[in-house]
Amino acid sequence: MTDLYESQRAMRAMRKAALQRGVIAILDVGTSKIACLVLRFDGPEQYRENDGVGSLAGQSAFRVIGAATTRSRGVRFGEISAMNETERAVRTAVQAAQKMANVRVDHVIACLSGAMPRSYGLAGSIDLHDATVTEQDVARVLASCEVPDLGETRHVLHAQPVNFALDHRSGLNDPRGQIGNRLACDMHLMTIDGDAVQNLLYCIKRCDMELAGIASSAYASGISSLVEDEQELGAACVDMGGGSTGLSIFMKKHMIYADSVRLGGEHVTSDISKGLQVSLATAERIKTVHGGVVATGMDDRERIEIGGDTGDWEHDRRTVSRAELIGIMRPRVEEILEEVRERLDAAGFEHLPSQQIVLTGGASQIPGLDGLAPKILGNQVRIGRPLRVQGLPQAATGAAFASCVGLSLFAAHPQDEWWDFEMPIERYPARSLRRAVKWFKDNW
Repeated sequence: MTDLYESQRAMRAMRKAALQRGVIAILDVGTSKIACLVLRFDGPEQYRENDGVGSLAGQSAFRVIGAATTRSRGVRFGEISAMNETERAVRTAVQAAQKMANVRVDHVIACLSGAMPRSYGLAGSIDLHDATVTEQDVARVLASCEVPDLGETRHVLHAQPVNFALDHRSGLNDPRGQIGNRLACDMHLMTIDGDAVQNLLYCIKRCDMELAGIASSAYASGISSLVEDEQELGAACVDMGGGSTGLSIFMKKHMIYADSVRLGGEHVTSDISKGLQVSLATAERIKTVHGGVVATGMDDRERIEIGGDTGDWEHDRRTVSRAELIGIMRPRVEEILEEVRERLDAAGFEHLPSQQIVLTGGASQIPGLDGLAPKILGNQVRIGRPLRVQGLPQAATGAAFASCVGLSLFAAHPQDEWWDFEMPIERYPARSLRRAVKWFKDNW
């Protein structure tokens, strides 16, 4: 645990240094695309011209000065499976973004999906030496949280205090400077598979860059796609990517649960490829141009030319009805949504005061999804787009870029985490293995 804690702290220090230098890169290593944004931080005074984005969304701290995407290679289920290919794709995206920004970037904040996230709710409490809560008291109460046995190969990705209670007042965001006798804390701890992180770290090192931070893309998508009220009252963000679907639940502006389903848009493409006996590239084109999940009477009559390049003229000139295409796509999309529903039920989502679910990510763009999703997930479902940020090219404002935009906001306004406090040294003895509790049932 110690080395994890130290490595996260080192990253935080590196990010601070990068922000002082003024530029930092954002990297989203996904299964279908690798996207890179270059951000410039130099205060709001520099850019006062009116381009439709004010400081209202807290975006005045930075501006996007470079953006590039490239087709992802060597990534499956959101995890790196072929290092050389991924390295080449990352280099391509980063170099193109740097060229557009006309600046060299050494530090990068990355996000990854997949990697089998697990969420734990931890609780701890301490008596205060002084009447006033200090920074050290916050560090001590975080250290008092009982950490379950996470397993040798797991890496702590997020460790965020989500609720403080001082004596009998619960629901405090920040107790520092307040007066009381006993301080308690609820913490959300998220762990992922350590190998996936190490591979990403190694890949970025090989591209001659330093990793200045790492976040889960489900968390980043939630930051950018949920509006403030949804983050406050409770909502789930479902980030439907190419190889995996990330899931995060927010409450009181904090992420309190995260999970991922190892299914995504590429599985729909491969179903079309097998069903119509065409190449994956052709299947992807048919999916994006003609796809859908709700068939109407018109769709029986609408014929789609499959096209292809096998050289067999008869085979390449086939047509299918749009209804047949929907018949191939719908079962897989339903399967993804049902898996998401199961994870939400396991997390106790129905106990939250608000049942809002926001779908985002590239695969959420399938026509008709807004009609199908409420049948499976519940009534309050909407398709979400990320916030607008200054300088973001029009091509990068769609739902597929939710995690990129969220990661930019995360870089500008990071939430306090475990490693932002000077932990007392007795933090490290083996803790009892009391399993984590679903604390948000009790607290809200």
